[in-house]
Amino acid sequence: MNRTVLVVDDEPTISDALAARLRGEGFDVVTAADGPTAVEVCARTRPDVVVLDVMLPGFDGLEVCRRIQAQRSVPVLMLTAKSDETDMLVGLGVGADDYLSKPFSMRELVARVHALVRRSERTMVEESAPTCIGSIRIDHDARRVSGINGEIHLTRTEFDILTYLASRPRTAVGRDTLLAELWGWEDSASSRTVDSHVKALRRKLGGDLIRTVHGVGYALEVPR
Repeated sequence: MNRTVLVVDDEPTISDALAARLRGEGFDVVTAADGPTAVEVCARTRPDVVVLDVMLPGFDGLEVCRRIQAQRSVPVLMLTAKSDETDMLVGLGVGADDYLSKPFSMRELVARVHALVRRSERTMVEESAPTCIGSIRIDHDARRVSGINGEIHLTRTEFDILTYLASRPRTAVGRDTLLAELWGWEDSASSRTVDSHVKALRRKLGGDLIRTVHGVGYALEVPR
């Protein structure tokens, strides 16, 4: 069964080019050109991946991402002409899994869509007992994290990073390893994406839980 990609861009030349290339890769493609239509089409077609431009009429891609993630969890690749880190962090914070700045390579976009599909297909075969790290409790099967003040809302990617680090506590994990294991990439130039997700995690969990290992990556600190 072919996977479906929703392409959301208000520029017809870009939307048509993306749709043609993705169809050539074997995907079924649906399109939308504004925020409200994107949310409606996503609810109706239930795509496997959403390629989402930030600048849209109606309401922007950030609001689209918020609304579709409230409906159900779906991998989102955001496209933007901006390169400011604040914009990237906002996008990742509302549930985007990945980010590409325009202009981008069509080959890179296709590779990232394939990686998001592969990642979404990974499921846990066996049930896993919850993991407790100090006051943080990770429920793997429900994909929920809670602390002393109740549930901590994490995006799909934030949850995956946290559980990966929690599976090897106090062990330094390289950015390249996280990219390969969680995104399916072998591209160290994309390590900024990992850093942005970790910054968001620190804001939600507290700055002391994930330690930066300079020149390597990150390690999860487990209270003794």
